[in-house]
Amino acid sequence: MAYFLQLLFNGIHNAALYALLAYGYVLIHGLTHRTDLSLGAIFAFSGQTFILATAFGWTVLWMTLPAALSFGLLIAIVYVGIGGYAIAKLIYGPLEAGSRNTVLVATLGLSIFLMELSRIAANTRDYWLPPMLAAPVQLLGPQIDISLTQLQVVNILVAFAMIALGETIMLRTSAGRIWRAVSDEPAATAMCGIDPNRVRTQAILAGYGVCALAGFLTALYYGNVSFNTGMIFGLKILFITAAGGFSRPLYAAIGAAIIGMVESLWGGYFSVLWRDVAVFSLLVFVLATRINPQETERI
Repeated sequence: MAYFLQLLFNGIHNAALYALLAYGYVLIHGLTHRTDLSLGAIFAFSGQTFILATAFGWTVLWMTLPAALSFGLLIAIVYVGIGGYAIAKLIYGPLEAGSRNTVLVATLGLSIFLMELSRIAANTRDYWLPPMLAAPVQLLGPQIDISLTQLQVVNILVAFAMIALGETIMLRTSAGRIWRAVSDEPAATAMCGIDPNRVRTQAILAGYGVCALAGFLTALYYGNVSFNTGMIFGLKILFITAAGGFSRPLYAAIGAAIIGMVESLWGGYFSVLWRDVAVFSLLVFVLATRINPQETERI
């Protein structure tokens, strides 16, 4: 029983990171109704950029570790911000009126570009951060040895706080009402004096920011985010959000959290080599049994 509970608590950490990715994806897809395959690449690119910039600050600029981490975070924020704005203007802007598949193909190419850019920047090497906040936190008291590291607890709190903040904005502010209005009827909102293009750009920046935060938290915990992990994460999030629904970011985040828990339990009882096969099989089954024709058109 203790082993199962330990896997369950470890799964909460995976669930928090997956939920962040799914939330960021639906912030974009729920507004644009276009399939974006670059979110996984942004996730990996953010983590990789943070690690490379931190390594540069530590080894070349002779910074202390906290200063190097802050420098790496700043560089990652700048790169993702510039990239998100460029994507909104150069990909979504010109291709919005075209076929749905044009954005899919363009973001697939962007994903490959970002993965190769990260690989070249790292000289096809893996850089690692030192372990941080690795002290265990006893969750059920000293009698039951079930714990998470301090960094896992911080990641979980940050992820769920970000989702809670996003839901507060979506439900209680004018920004959330405008997002829902543009998602449902962009032409009608334009006649009411709201610029759908401006709202779309803001949503893309917010979605990429959330995914970049997930990449940053992942890099801190694992110490490394490889440049070749973006595609698999992007496909997982696409399938998860298709199963959870594109209309509400919270529903997609809940679905992603469940998948994160399933992955953790699978890794504890079965071969890790077959984990992705099991997850994708589960998602395909859910899609085949519940998705409706309208949702199929949106994927």
